[in-house]
This record gives sequence, C-alpha cells and structure tokens, in this order.
Amino acid sequence: MPKKMARSRPLFDRQILGRALTDALRKLNPLSLFRNPVIFVVEIGAVLTTLLLARDLAISAPGAGFALQINLWLWFTVLFANSAEALAEARGKAQADSLRKTRTDSIAKRLAGGRVERVPSSQLRAGDLVLVEAGDLIPGDGEVVDGIATVDESVITGESAPVIRESGGDRSAVTGGTKVLSDWIRVRIVSNPGETFLDRMIALVEGARRQKTPNEIALNILIAGLTAIFLLAVATLAPFAEYSIAAAGAGSVPSTTVLVALLVCLIPTTIGGLLSAIGIAGMDRVMQHNVLAMSGKAVEAAGDVNSLLLDKTGTITMGDRQAVEFLPVAGVSERDLADAAQLSSLADETPEGRSVVVLAKQKYNLRGREVGEHNAVFIPFSAYSRMSGVDLDGRRLRKGASDAIGAFVRERGGRIPQEFAEISERISRGGGTPLAVADGGKVLGFIHLKDIVKGGMPQRIGHLRKMGIRTVMITGDNPLTAAAIAIEAGVDDFLAQATPRDKLDYIRREQAEGRLVAMTGDGTNDAPALAQADVGLAMNTGTMAAKEAGNMVDLDSNPTKLIEVVAIGKQLLITRGALTTFSIANDVAKYFAIIPAMFMTAYPVLGKLNVMGLATPQSAVLSAVIFNALIIVALVPLALRGVRYRPSAAAPLLRRNLLVYGLGGLVVPFPGIWAIDRLLVLMGLV
Repeated sequence: MPKKMARSRPLFDRQILGRALTDALRKLNPLSLFRNPVIFVVEIGAVLTTLLLARDLAISAPGAGFALQINLWLWFTVLFANSAEALAEARGKAQADSLRKTRTDSIAKRLAGGRVERVPSSQLRAGDLVLVEAGDLIPGDGEVVDGIATVDESVITGESAPVIRESGGDRSAVTGGTKVLSDWIRVRIVSNPGETFLDRMIALVEGARRQKTPNEIALNILIAGLTAIFLLAVATLAPFAEYSIAAAGAGSVPSTTVLVALLVCLIPTTIGGLLSAIGIAGMDRVMQHNVLAMSGKAVEAAGDVNSLLLDKTGTITMGDRQAVEFLPVAGVSERDLADAAQLSSLADETPEGRSVVVLAKQKYNLRGREVGEHNAVFIPFSAYSRMSGVDLDGRRLRKGASDAIGAFVRERGGRIPQEFAEISERISRGGGTPLAVADGGKVLGFIHLKDIVKGGMPQRIGHLRKMGIRTVMITGDNPLTAAAIAIEAGVDDFLAQATPRDKLDYIRREQAEGRLVAMTGDGTNDAPALAQADVGLAMNTGTMAAKEAGNMVDLDSNPTKLIEVVAIGKQLLITRGALTTFSIANDVAKYFAIIPAMFMTAYPVLGKLNVMGLATPQSAVLSAVIFNALIIVALVPLALRGVRYRPSAAAPLLRRNLLVYGLGGLVVPFPGIWAIDRLLVLMGLV
C-alpha cells in the first residue's frame, strides 16, 4: 500500500470534510436513511415539524419562531448523524482513490503456442501464462511457475525494499501492478479483470461490501426496539394531557412540535448516529496498519478472540537460528572445534552457516581463510545426507544432524564418545538445535544453534494474557525444543511437530469448546487452518491460496501484526459499548428538562423536577434539542479514533467504562443543557 495511504489522515482534512458534507446531504434520502431506524424516525419528525411550521407561518400563528428553531435543530440532528458515517466513509474513499491511481493497463507478454504476443493486461484471463522480465510491470495477480526475480511491491505495501519471488514454496504469489526489478519469471494469471487483489482492496476500502456484524445487528435491533417503545409512550402523552387538563381545569396540551422534540431527545439518537461510523472507522484503523480486512466482521471477531495461534519461526523467534556456543567432547579443545566448524561453514551461505563463521571469529579471532590453494572440495548440504562440510589437506570436516554425523564417523571406523548423546539432548532440552562436527572418524563436538526469541515478545504475550487471550505456539520442532522456546517466550501452550492437519484439528477443538481462534499463515498448507479460524491473517508474501483462505491480509507480511489487529478489534468493541452506555445514560437529563416543561402548568408540583433551573418551558425544550444534536458532533472524533485501549481483563475494563461513560453520560448533559439555556436567554431567542 502506498505510504500516503497507510499513514493516518487528519480527522478533519479539508478534502475529506468536503466529500463527507456532500455525502451527508445525499444520505437525507429516506430510502438510504431507512437502514438506520433511529435517525429515520428523527427525519420523519423533522419533516412533520416542517409541514406544521409551514402551516403556522401561513396563518401567522403565535410561537412560529420557537417552532422554527426546533425544526432547524431537528434537521441539524439528522445532518450531524449522517455526517459521522459520511466522514468515516470519506476517509476510506480517499484511501481508495490513492490505490486507484496505482492501477494501470500495462502491456503483457502472453505466452501462447511457443511464441510471445503483446496484449493489454485488461485482455488477460485466468489461466493465461505471461513472461515478465526486468523492468516490466506484472500484468495481473498470479503464481510464479518458473524462474526467480526481485520484485518492487511498494505500490501495494509501501515498503521500498524489493522482495524475492520464485516458483514453488510459499513465495510464489505476485500481485498485479508490482514491478520486476531483475531477472525474469513466468506467471500464471489467477484472476480475471476486475477481480484482482487491487480491485478487491479498492472495493473493501470504499466500504462497498461492508456488512453489519452480528453484534452490530443486535445493537441495531435493541435501539430500534427502544425507539419503538418511546414512540408509543410519546404518542399517548397528548390524550393523557387532555385528560389531565380536563381533570385539573388548567394547563395546555403539548404541541406536536414539542412532542416530536421529546421523542427525538428520548430515543438513542447519539449511538444511532455514531454506530455505523464506529464500525467503518475500525476497518480504517486496521488499514492504517497495512492490514486489509475482508469485512467488518473479521475486525470485530478479532476483538472477541480467546485463542491466538502464532508460528514460532518468524513470529515468536527471529526466524534464523544463530550459533551461540561451541561444546567440544572430552579430549578436544573448544578452539579446535571452532576452527573445524568455521572451515566447514566457509561455503555455507545460509544464515546459520554465516553465524558459525562469525562466532568463531568473535570468540577466537579465527578469520576466514583462503582455502583455494589447498584444493578444497566443499560438500553442499543435501536433504539426503543432512550434512555439509569441506575436504582439504587430507581432512574430511563435516557438520550436520547428530545421527547423520554419528553414521559418518562409524563408517570411517571411528568411535562415538559417551557424552555425545548427552550433549545433544541437553541442547535440545534447552530449546536449541544441536549441530554435530566431525573430522573424519573423530567426533569433535557440537555447535549450539539457537532460535532467538524476538525482543519484547514475553511482554507482548503478557499483554495478551491480561486481555484474557490464550497464546499457542505452532512449530515443526520436536517437543523438547518447542517446550524450551515456549517457556522463554511465555506462551500458554504449544503444538510441536505440527502438520497442516494438526493445525486444523487444534482450531476445531478450540472452537468446539466455544472459543474464537485467530492465526497467521502464508503457505498453501496453511490455507485450511486459515479458512477454519475465526480470524485468519494471511501474509501478502504468501501463496494466493493462503490469501484467499484468510479474512485478513497483512500487506507488510509481519506475522506479529496479528497482536495489533486483536487490540484494534477490542478497541472497536469497547468504543461501541462505551458510546452506547453514554448515549442511553445522557437521556436522563433530558427527562428533567422537557417533562417539567410540558406538564408544569397542569401539575405545578413537577416544577421540583426542574433541578437545572431552566428559564422557561420553551427554553428547556429547545436547550435539550440543541444539546441532543451537538453531542453527536462532539463524539464524532471519539467514534473515529476509538476509545483508548489498554491491555486489561474484561472486568476492570467494564468498571472503567461504566464509571467514565456511564457516570459521564449522566452528569455531562446537566451543565450542558443549563449552559445552552442561559445562552438562549441572553441572545433573546426564547
């Protein structure tokens, strides 16, 4: 993703505000607003008061100025509520625009019948085979079937460092619009025009396919139910007032405009206006972390996750094992072992091999030597022999797996030292990998290769534990090694020697016990588990099968990103809960403002409920309506940014939110309505 897209935009960017205002006006269409029952009721009330106002103006009825002010603020309430959702959507559309600019119709070199034909990339279809050479744009999403090349994916990820793409393995997927920098690859196209990964990103970012989540649907039903209850209650007030006036012999029936104002103040307009914005903003925050969420449901599910499955290599550990010590057998000095280990690793270009050379240099100042003049023959590593090394000056130096080196020594008539198995087991029990070293028929000792746990990982696991999330490490290592790494990283459980079937079965067991599971993956063998998990975060560098199976794609291909995604999901749920609590609680002050104003003439005793000392019945009603509209505007930044989240268990979070947003919702409206009332009186508007 381009960096300008990944970076968080200002909440009130001028371009975004302009687009949001236009969209908010479009959303006044009743057919569009019908999806939000609370604000739809407010709009119906605004239309009704507009008609009544027109009638009053036509007959010069008294009180038209008061009715006009009520009517204007009802329309402002609808507009402010629409603006919250439109502002959230406009941020997504601005991101989509920056993506759309990266899409080009390049010329593709399609391979057909043994020849190369140049065609526009828009004419390619799934199954076509194309040749992409240095300097060419990759014309569509596909899988590398032949060749190897470095690819610039900054158009998608925002990262300038090129990546390697090659056939086979988990790094064969390529994305249309990225550029080959060196060498060449043959790519099999896997998507038709309009169905590419970039097209899906644009559609998802724009929110075109955003569906309401189950919790959001349930909350919509709740606030719609509350709206219906208050609608019925307010509808009975007019006949009740007539009866009361007849019995008391004094008072007046509240006007329809005042009844509409009461209804709008009592129904949960605050959360009704902000609910959609909260969900859209949650997806936007995920996108700011360079993660593409396929739906709002995926983000919300991340907030409800109970179990988190993390790959050991590359997620919990650095990914490349490092040599940390030399352990010689009896009768061999550590320096001699280091010397032999370094010689056998000079041609080993793997990170492990290079770390052996570096360790020998650091501990014994043994530097790489020129071995060409010694007629050295380097033995590359093979899966069959499970060894590598060098033959020079009559020596046959080898390093490799313990059993492979043992067999090598015995074949040459050598003896296996008594402590050989004990050292190997000790290294494995400590979470390392034993790499035996031999010189012909003589065992020299072991190189201790260790997976380095990423800095801060135990603390991050601890934060997840505070959230009530159980962490499970997935690894192909043997149980002894896996247990040691699990203890060092602080995870709650581990799955050793894990196969794709093991991962899938583990997720199903967790789900059968009522837990929600999240996991990361990048390979085709991860696809079944990613599809089964409630939150499946696929790596952008992974295979197309993995990306299709997951419901999120990390464009940075950082497996630890799942931890941030879980935090964002929890923040979304907390924000929705906090603002719902505030919305319902802040209605209490409006009871004390409007109900005394409506019935005080018939029941003077209700004047005691005017605890805010509001000036007149008209100012009380108008103050409550104005506050009801302005509080939506005040809470829009909080809905878009989200309530601040700190890792914690559910109970403390609930207590904190009830205290801050429940008590705050009760208290804040009293001084707010009082201040508006005083301002209206000072301005002579009532």
